[in-house]
Amino acid sequence: MGAKISISLTDEHARLVNEAVASGDYASSSEVIREALRDWRGKRLLGQLWDEGIASGHANEGETIAEIKDAARRRRSGG
Repeated sequence: MGAKISISLTDEHARLVNEAVASGDYASSSEVIREALRDWRGKRLLGQLWDEGIASGHANEGETIAEIKDAARRRRSGG
């Protein structure tokens, strides 16, 4: 089992968590919070990847997605 952490929620957030459990979609409030944290982590990762993509510059006109992927694989493998 993981670490126990106490958090405070707004009344609205507490109501949402309780509703999610009451609906039967989740067995406990901990499950609701764990899923929310997984979603948050995924959203942050997607944002980081988006920012990296934007920072990498414009694609060459006429370059296909296959060519872009091949170039990315070569950069990743160091070749």
